[in-house]
Amino acid sequence: MTNIAIVGAGWLGLPLTQRLHSEGQSVFGTRTTSERLEELEKLSLPCFALKLDSEHSVANPLVINQLQSRNVQTLVGAFPPGFKKGQGKAYANQWQALVNSALKAGVKKIVMISSTSAYSNANQTMFEHDACLSLAENNDLFSENARTMLIAEQSLIDSGIDYVILRCSGLFGPNRHPARFVSKMTSISNVAPVNMVHLEDVINAVIFSLSKITNQVVNVTSPNTVTKYEFYNQAILNSDEESQMPELNNIPAKRISAEKIVQLGFQFQYENVVDGLSHC
Repeated sequence: MTNIAIVGAGWLGLPLTQRLHSEGQSVFGTRTTSERLEELEKLSLPCFALKLDSEHSVANPLVINQLQSRNVQTLVGAFPPGFKKGQGKAYANQWQALVNSALKAGVKKIVMISSTSAYSNANQTMFEHDACLSLAENNDLFSENARTMLIAEQSLIDSGIDYVILRCSGLFGPNRHPARFVSKMTSISNVAPVNMVHLEDVINAVIFSLSKITNQVVNVTSPNTVTKYEFYNQAILNSDEESQMPELNNIPAKRISAEKIVQLGFQFQYENVVDGLSHC
């Protein structure tokens, strides 16, 4: 049986660890300190502390030992880039350090939970080939955050390890209801598509990728979408939030395509993005 480590057992990584554990997989959840492992220990989940270096990108002997001692053969990187906390620049270093450590530890496969923030700001349907590091360099349509994501992705692509990069749209689900986001919006588009995906579909996509996808970048986003106005208006109606919809605008935006992962055989639980709102 393959031993799996979930690097970052947080809002996404914890339920993913629970699902794999319940299915009889040999899985470990990780958090950055021993103190933060208490929640996993109370759930009787195998776990260990693993802290990635945000300053240096070289292999870490401690991380190598942690992976080797547990014979970890598959890694799932589920830690966020921390852009909102101003930690984005450290993300690329953390990924390079993880990849370098994994190589020395003999890890065979890595699944990266990436983000559709890797795409440019062009108003078009985005397929996986529309974003890569070579395209983003010296291209003003790509943000600094996009380039950071792509640098992190490239470190995995260039490693020689079997990889899957899952570019996820905005995540929502239990304890992350989209209605909570409305109060922070100054305006909302009635023409731009909303690019979102339910937590359950991301967990399913990770599990699917462990055995069904090899050396691929794929988008994970609800295939059937609606406008941002329709989605968030419905989110408020499906919640206890009393938020008022912000001012409308007619600014277009990109749409993320789920065509590739569907063609690979993956089935979304919530094909229409609105359907997931009842399960938050």
